[in-house]
Amino acid sequence: MRNDPIKVLVVDDEEGILDVTEGYFQRKGYEVYTAGNGIEALEVLNRVKIGCVFTDINMPKMDGLKLAEKIRERESTLPVVIMTGYPSLENSIQTLKNGVVDYLIKPVNLEQMELTLKRILRERELFVENLILKEEVERQERLKELNYELLERVEEVNTLNRVMEDFSSTDSSYGIFNKVVDLGVEELKADKVFFHIYSDQDKSLVLVASSDCGIENETVRSLFGNELSKTANEFILDVLSTDHNPCLISGPGQNKYLDDVIHSLMVVPLKIRDKIFGVASAFSFREDKLFNEKDIYYLSFITQKAASAIENIALYENIYDNLFSTLYAFVTALEVRDLYTRKHSTRVARYAHLIAEEMGCTEEELDIISFAGSLHDIGKIGIRDDILLKPGRLTDEEYEKIKEHPVIGADIISKLGLWDQEMKIIRHHHERFDGKGYPDGIKGDEIPKLARILCVADSFDAMASDRAYRKKMEKSKVLEIIKENSGTQFDPQVVEAFLKVADQDLPDDF
Repeated sequence: MRNDPIKVLVVDDEEGILDVTEGYFQRKGYEVYTAGNGIEALEVLNRVKIGCVFTDINMPKMDGLKLAEKIRERESTLPVVIMTGYPSLENSIQTLKNGVVDYLIKPVNLEQMELTLKRILRERELFVENLILKEEVERQERLKELNYELLERVEEVNTLNRVMEDFSSTDSSYGIFNKVVDLGVEELKADKVFFHIYSDQDKSLVLVASSDCGIENETVRSLFGNELSKTANEFILDVLSTDHNPCLISGPGQNKYLDDVIHSLMVVPLKIRDKIFGVASAFSFREDKLFNEKDIYYLSFITQKAASAIENIALYENIYDNLFSTLYAFVTALEVRDLYTRKHSTRVARYAHLIAEEMGCTEEELDIISFAGSLHDIGKIGIRDDILLKPGRLTDEEYEKIKEHPVIGADIISKLGLWDQEMKIIRHHHERFDGKGYPDGIKGDEIPKLARILCVADSFDAMASDRAYRKKMEKSKVLEIIKENSGTQFDPQVVEAFLKVADQDLPDDF
């Protein structure tokens, strides 16, 4: 017996044929089901997974041809063999139309019937294998398409992420403009990219940034070396005046108003609050590089991020300026309280900037030292007038109160959450190089470099200016004291730089 016997359904209205056929196939190891007509056969098919159907044509209630048609509608791969005692061309054609795979002439030879069954099952197995193989091939092809689409999506996401990261790390408007043109060349493979500021009032373009991949063609370089060609400039202005949407020209000869060397062009306005602020234009001078819809989508995304970054910087700079103005108003109010220290912060900031320049500090460090120098004494706003303005010598207790002003100043700055480095400089500008200063008693390189610079500048101006408790010292005397305290109170490198600018740049009228 077979472990998984093939199930055969025999349909005939003659019980004798059913009995003989059932007995034969059972002895051969098949699992046999029988039915007297088409309706009974369909009931069996509803219950059992049949491998092959043998059916007579002429039967009551539902004949064999109708049954074959019903089977084909339900399961087109199930083989049906017609058995008939009256073969005719018409029946043969009809059986083929109904999806019947073969027909046998009654009286049917049982051995022939089994041979037919075996042949049909082999053919069906090959058919199913081919069908599965075809489906597998189609599945593999679809999988390749999906993988390709996925890779495209991943690359698109990576490109958009690179654009966002580039703009998030840019902290100036000039840097943003350069980033737009650089990304156009790097990501879109453009030969030349320009960014212009657009003046709506006089309908003109002002170049602020450009980038290219290294143009060798002399004709192209003569037209687009440093600026837009005259015709390209007029074309872009025409685009901006008639349509504020991105413009794509993909293919040479599509616009008679463009230079012949231009094979493809993209023009994308940069809008801030629905007004055109500038325009990015990307050019291809090669026949094998034509911009498409994805390219203009990327350039539009780049300009959108540039617009957001410009707005953020403008907002930050406005907040920054407003906060600085507010803080400096506190300093001014503080100096108004004490006629002897008026403009002290301004001078200290200037001296500190000169020293920092001499020491080779970066532009960022120069900005920081100027800011910190201007606000270094803001903490004195928390010191009582009777101590701050006392004309005589301070008591130990009063001096301890005065020593709190760096901490108070740093605390004021820290609460704004914008100037961490400046806050540290203000806190430590009274630390000593030998560790005997305040408020934290740190020494040497533990003290921020810019705080060490500010310490020298602050001490110089304090000694060279009139104070409530004493007159100013002579410049030569002040310089001598600073030299004497090099390595103890002051950083020797800062003192060395200070002495160079003191001889060259500092005015004598303090």
